[in-house]
Amino acid sequence: MERQELETFLTLAEELHFGHTAERLLVSQARVSQTVKKLERTIGGTLFERTSRVVRLSPLGRQLYEDLAPLHRLMEEAVARAKDVARGVEGELGVGFLGAGAGALTQPILKLFRERCPRCEVRMRETQFQDPLGPLRSGEVDVLFTCLPVREPDLTVGPVVISQPRVLAMPVGHRLAGRASLSWEDLAGETCFGVVNSAPSYWWDFQVPPRTPSGREIRRGQAVATFQELITLIATGQGVSPVIASVETYYSRPDITFVPVPDLPAAEVAAVWRTGTPSAPAQAFTQAIHDALAANGGPATF
Repeated sequence: MERQELETFLTLAEELHFGHTAERLLVSQARVSQTVKKLERTIGGTLFERTSRVVRLSPLGRQLYEDLAPLHRLMEEAVARAKDVARGVEGELGVGFLGAGAGALTQPILKLFRERCPRCEVRMRETQFQDPLGPLRSGEVDVLFTCLPVREPDLTVGPVVISQPRVLAMPVGHRLAGRASLSWEDLAGETCFGVVNSAPSYWWDFQVPPRTPSGREIRRGQAVATFQELITLIATGQGVSPVIASVETYYSRPDITFVPVPDLPAAEVAAVWRTGTPSAPAQAFTQAIHDALAANGGPATF
């Protein structure tokens, strides 16, 4: 199978649309059709079932796709590794993360990057609520995994790597503890927490909303600087706080309980870097993020 035939087949199997396939491959729709027909003659069977409205994989096409797609991904990764070595990616790469932002996909991303760039040392650093974007701006880290939203003109938001529902963390014995679930409106009148220093106000307002959808106030109590401070204040009965669902797994303790709040917007963690031309290690790392996401079928969920 020629490379053009392979890429045409795999792309059409994903798009199931001749026009979209042609756009992705930067060729004409007729060229896509010709390539598929030639491949079907070579194989000796029908790979796609076509009607005037629908394109779908035939059973033979499905089998071929399932056999070829993993091999194609391995081939692309091998080429990418060779390019990285040829570019001589080396030195240091600072990777920041916010609390549970170092989630399920972080390890596969780091593993893939280290395999491709063995001469580049990765330095991990945890960022804090009080200045979630500062280490990225100062150059202490090159890429940051942090909670969205990030609306800063000097920073570029890359792919989302984690998407999670949110829960309300509260002390054991709280009036809302033991419920199967809560609504956003149940937070009215509760005391949550502010944040100190230079965290963008819009960013903290998403993490800890100041009002319910109907406009009722959610009080702000003591300002916190770190995640551990937040957890400690909750445990001692100083307030409650929305957190991402994985916090219950990674930061579980006997004096705090968690209840789902399904109507709070899902929390997303994305890779963020400084706007401009990134360094060779940063470029290689962002490519590893894209490839790990593709291998995973999209962002990790909880």
